[in-house]
Amino acid sequence: MIVAEQKPIEEIISSIEGFKNIVIAACGTCVTVCMAGGEKEALKLASVLEVQRRENGSEMPVKVVTPKRQCDMEFLDDAADEFEGADAIISMGCGAGVQFLAERFRSKPVLPGVNTKFIGVAREIGVWTEMCQGCGDCILERTGGVCPVARCSKSNFNGPCGGSSNGKCEVDPGTDCGWQLIYDRLKELGRLYRMYDIMEPKDWRSSRDGGPRRVEKKEVRL
Repeated sequence: MIVAEQKPIEEIISSIEGFKNIVIAACGTCVTVCMAGGEKEALKLASVLEVQRRENGSEMPVKVVTPKRQCDMEFLDDAADEFEGADAIISMGCGAGVQFLAERFRSKPVLPGVNTKFIGVAREIGVWTEMCQGCGDCILERTGGVCPVARCSKSNFNGPCGGSSNGKCEVDPGTDCGWQLIYDRLKELGRLYRMYDIMEPKDWRSSRDGGPRRVEKKEVRL
């Protein structure tokens, strides 16, 4: 899932200066799971903004709308009436959600309410860690299901650097060395011979370096 964190409240308050009718768009998927931009967080933010407005002599309410997803136009269309009358929209979705809302409601400023962090997983309650950078050319079959792009601090492709020690990363001693994880996993699988595979220089054109990417399935297009 995409993991995000709510922006500092001061930054959000500054971004809505000059706007009267504010609608906060929560998102019912990724940011709900990571407790950054779901309906609960949006209602809490609305309450804070309303208190701040009362302190400044304004009684304007802040409305909350929760599309199931902000990255699917169908759900934005379903909620379109809820955004009528808004002077500005605060999106609690990821960066894709902010941009898709802005594309759908072109006459309204769409302001980000969260900072998109990474593609990751829930390790435990309240803890999420990065697992994937979406490089566009997955090699996990060669590395025991552990991604060297995301989980090695230096994105090394052919073994660890010379700075790792006792299974920990030299960049952050609190982080497991990505290649130690790869070695341990391949050993567990009885596939340590894959450590001898030499990976050629990566073609980064499949990643973001080549510009905005697109996936198209012609067989399902209407």
